[in-house]
Amino acid sequence: MGRIGKLRRSKLPYNLPSAGSVFRRPEAAPPIGQIMEEAGLKGFTIGGAQISPRHAGIIVNAGAATGADILAVIEEMRQAARERYGVELVLEQVVV
Repeated sequence: MGRIGKLRRSKLPYNLPSAGSVFRRPEAAPPIGQIMEEAGLKGFTIGGAQISPRHAGIIVNAGAATGADILAVIEEMRQAARERYGVELVLEQVVV
């Protein structure tokens, strides 16, 4: 358990607030983090919302992110997945 916990802490962005994983893993494509890294979006920021520099499948609040900032980053991520792999990303969360 200690080894697994240490590994998770090294890869996941526990240092900033987030809602966790943003999208479901697409069926016919690599994991979201890999797609975003390949697209050069790791660390990409709009306003206070940022694709985590530690795990590119998670959006973090890097400082006063608004809902609009987060939705804009989500759209950039979706566009990258469409362009690179022709897949539509499905949100894990419900947006209200």
